[in-house]
Amino acid sequence: MPEQSAVPRTVDPRVVDPRVTDVALGLAMSLSVAVVIAADPDAVRHAGPGAYLFAVGFGALVLVRRRAPRTVLVVTVLAVFVYYILQFAPIGMALPAIAALYSAAELRHTAWAIGGGATLVAVATYYRTVGNTPEEALAPYDLVTNLALAAAAIALGVAVRLTREARVHEAQAAEQRLQAERLRIARDLHDVVGHNLSVIALHSGVAAEAVGRDDDAARGALEHVRTATSGTLHELRSTVRVLRGPVGGSPDSSPGSAEASAPAPTGLTGVDALAASARATGLTVDVALDVPEGALDGAISAAAYRVVQESLTNVLRHASATRVTVSARVADDRLALRVSDDGRGAGAGLVPGSGLSGMRERVALLGGGLTAGDAPGGGFLVAADLPLRLRTGEP
Repeated sequence: MPEQSAVPRTVDPRVVDPRVTDVALGLAMSLSVAVVIAADPDAVRHAGPGAYLFAVGFGALVLVRRRAPRTVLVVTVLAVFVYYILQFAPIGMALPAIAALYSAAELRHTAWAIGGGATLVAVATYYRTVGNTPEEALAPYDLVTNLALAAAAIALGVAVRLTREARVHEAQAAEQRLQAERLRIARDLHDVVGHNLSVIALHSGVAAEAVGRDDDAARGALEHVRTATSGTLHELRSTVRVLRGPVGGSPDSSPGSAEASAPAPTGLTGVDALAASARATGLTVDVALDVPEGALDGAISAAAYRVVQESLTNVLRHASATRVTVSARVADDRLALRVSDDGRGAGAGLVPGSGLSGMRERVALLGGGLTAGDAPGGGFLVAADLPLRLRTGEP
C-alpha cells in the first residue's frame, strides 16, 4: 500500500518569524548603545569593556521579551541605574529601555511601560537638576529626548498591539460570517429537500395505487416525482459545490458568491408554485396574498417564502388535512403571514415537524415572531409577524 504523503503546511510569506524579529531587535539595541558609548568624547575613561558588556546585556534582554515582558522591563530599568552608578559613558536614560518599553506596551502591559518610562525620566531629571558639575546640569534637549523616546516606544507598542488585535477580530468576524452563511445554506437545503421529498412520497403512493387502474393518473404522478427529484438533485449539487469550495482567498468562496450559488428562495412570488405542487397531491390550497410589489426587503420576502414552504411540508407529512389556507397582508408596517389547515393539529399528539424551531429562529433574526399551534376552529395554524424592512445592523 503506498505511503500517504503529508499535507504540506501553507506558510504566509508576509508573516515574519517572531524569533527573527527578536534577534534583529536585540542586535539593533546592542549596536545602538555601543555606538553611543564609542561616540563619547571621553571614551578612554568612560568606555571600558564593562560598558560594552552592558550594551550586549541590553540587547540580550530583548530575546526573552515575549515570555516575560514585565520582568525584562524591571531588569532593564535597574540595569540602567547600575550602569550610571558605575559611571560609564552617558547613553541616555531612555535609549537602553526603548525595546523593553515597546515590548511591555505591545504585550498588554501598557501601565507597566508608562510606569517604567516615567521612572527613568524622573530619575534622569532629578540627577540632572541637582548635579554639581556642568556636564550633569539639566539640558532642555536631554529632557525632551528622554520623553520623546519613551513616549514613542510606548505608543508604537500600543499601535502594533491594537493593529494585531484588529486583524484577529476581523478574522474572527469573517469566520462567524462564514459559519452563519453555511448555516443558512443548510437551513435552505433542509426546507427545499424536505418539501420535495414530501411531494415525492405522496405522488409515489398515488402512482402505486393507480398502476393498472388509471394509467394516466399514474403517469401524471410519476411526472411529478420526476420533476421534484430533478429539483432536489439540482439543489444538492449546488449546495455541495458551495460547501466544497475553497474557504477564503477565492472570490467564489465569499458569502456573496455562496448566496448566488446556494439554494435561493424566490420570495412570496414563489408561493403560487408551492401551492401548485401541493395541489398536485390532492390537497386544496387557497392563497390570498395582499402585499404590494416592492413592499418587502428581499430577506423578509425570502423568509416568508420559507415559512410557507415548511408549513406546507408539515401539512403534507403530518396533518392528514384536505385544505390549507395561505394568507399574507401588510398592516401597520408589518407583514402578517398565516398558514392554516383543517387537519388533526397538535392536540392529537402530533408534532408537526422539527422545522418549526428553524422557522422561529429565522423569523426572530429578522426582528419578527412566529407562533404555531392548534387553530381555534380545528386544525393547525402557523402565524408569522415580520417587519417590512430590515433594521440597520440586521443580516
